[in-house]
Amino acid sequence: MKTDEEPIVVEQQFNRSVSDLWNAITNIDEMRQWYFENIPEFEARVGFCTQFSVEAGDRIFPHVWEVTEAEPQQKLVYNWKYDGYAGDSFVIFELSGDGQSSHLRVTSRIVEDFPDDIPEFNRESGVGGWTYFIKDSLKAYLDE
Repeated sequence: MKTDEEPIVVEQQFNRSVSDLWNAITNIDEMRQWYFENIPEFEARVGFCTQFSVEAGDRIFPHVWEVTEAEPQQKLVYNWKYDGYAGDSFVIFELSGDGQSSHLRVTSRIVEDFPDDIPEFNRESGVGGWTYFIKDSLKAYLDE
């Protein structure tokens, strides 16, 4: 993923309230059910940092997140890096809706190029990952 590429944008409509959607993307117990089961902790609070590792084949990707914006039930932004790897990005979750349904727009914006030689860091992998998390995993979780 490169700074000169368009940001990755994934959008999804849910038959759940904005409050339910906000809880799903910010409550650690809920996040572990649809996102990453090994997130040690999470708080939707500016300055909050967390780290955890994800294995993919023979590689380990130490995720490093820092919350940079948190507007309850409206917007959540965190800086997303991988310790030991070049590259830097921001993930923006924007929520909207009425009492009955909600809409989520997730944007992954690259601010420093990720390495070319690691397949998990190419655009296709990023699009596939965000599509899976939002349109498959989160949707299935909220539809339960």
